[in-house]
Amino acid sequence: MKILIQTTNKSSMKIYQSILFFIWFTFIIAIPPYMLNSNGHADLITPQFWLIFFFLSGLTLLVVASILIVRQMYPTMFSEAFMGATVVKILSCLIFVVIFLAKNKVEKYVFVGDFFYVYFLNTVFEVYILLRTLRHKNLR
Repeated sequence: MKILIQTTNKSSMKIYQSILFFIWFTFIIAIPPYMLNSNGHADLITPQFWLIFFFLSGLTLLVVASILIVRQMYPTMFSEAFMGATVVKILSCLIFVVIFLAKNKVEKYVFVGDFFYVYFLNTVFEVYILLRTLRHKNLR
């Protein structure tokens, strides 16, 4: 019984650490757009950039947390959960882009740059956390 409790606490700690690391990472990637906006280069940032930023960051947080929880509860379903969450994230982003562009008039190159800046960095973070989690599992 004691071994089961220790394993559960270790897994919970990994989820907690991953979420704290995500918050730190989100803060770090928010610095360049903030600096561009405050230093007179606001033309390089879509006026609704923070909406895009927080939507994609929140979506990434949900994906990472859900995949780590699935890994903790059902270790054999990890790859299916990863693929399912990735599909949901891509479809959510596509729906978001369609709705966002229908409601807002934006400069297309600035929007593409802003969107993919946030999307790709969040995806890199997601893959890093999940690979780090798998690496620890394989080392045991």
